[in-house]
Amino acid sequence: MASSNEWFTGDAGAGAGTSVSGGTAGAAGRVLVVDDDPTVSEIVAGYLERAGFTVHRADDGPSALEAATRHRPDLVVLDLMLPGMDGLEVCRRLRAHGAGTPHLPVVMLTARGDEEDRILGLEVGADDYVTKPFSPRELVLRVRSVLRRASAAVPAGGPLLSAAGLTVDPVARRATRYGIELALTLREFDLLAYFLRHVGQVCERERLMREVWGWDFGDLSTVTVHVRRLRSKIEKDPADPQVIRTVWGAGYRFDAVPDAPARTATPAAAARTEDGRV
Repeated sequence: MASSNEWFTGDAGAGAGTSVSGGTAGAAGRVLVVDDDPTVSEIVAGYLERAGFTVHRADDGPSALEAATRHRPDLVVLDLMLPGMDGLEVCRRLRAHGAGTPHLPVVMLTARGDEEDRILGLEVGADDYVTKPFSPRELVLRVRSVLRRASAAVPAGGPLLSAAGLTVDPVARRATRYGIELALTLREFDLLAYFLRHVGQVCERERLMREVWGWDFGDLSTVTVHVRRLRSKIEKDPADPQVIRTVWGAGYRFDAVPDAPARTATPAAAARTEDGRV
């Protein structure tokens, strides 16, 4: 196992009095930090506390799930490599049970450099990830960015967004497909709302990262994974998407196509559908 000092870039040595930002402790929200390395956990918690967050800590999966239920955090910073129950499984369970909220944001920490591991974290519902070694200051900025998107103010009584059988209520943060509520993560909801505000437009991945994630830089595979996850929840056939279409070399386009809900069809109608004529 690498030493704790190898998990950080230069600014981790800042003294206890170094301010990341002003503010009364706890005013920025509650964060649960889950890492089995006490030094990493202590440094991350210290930076978050000086940024105004109330921080709770856990060192393994079961205690993380218990702490999430007890403290109802606004966000979880979750290490991928935990003993016994790894971070992927913890994230799955947080997503399954919601820890009191179906949209609990998760920022995943990983010591692994493989893109596959980062994508796995996004696939199970992480909203962002930071790869070790990392700057604690950058982590604080990422946490703020995720929470800012989660609590973005929407004018009361704002209009519903609707197309292709999908309806999004930005105020209630509720999305439905033909009246059936969709279970979307924070980023999936924001991504769908953005597409519905820009129906028919080509949206480049860089534009989506800037407008939906609020980042001017980052790994564009984050956008790709979230589009794939969103397709799996709104498309009839995610392998042949008809609503969120890929515009090769450009980005994605949301098409408000007539996408009727599935009905029981006669054998003749089913045959016509299968051979592509309807």
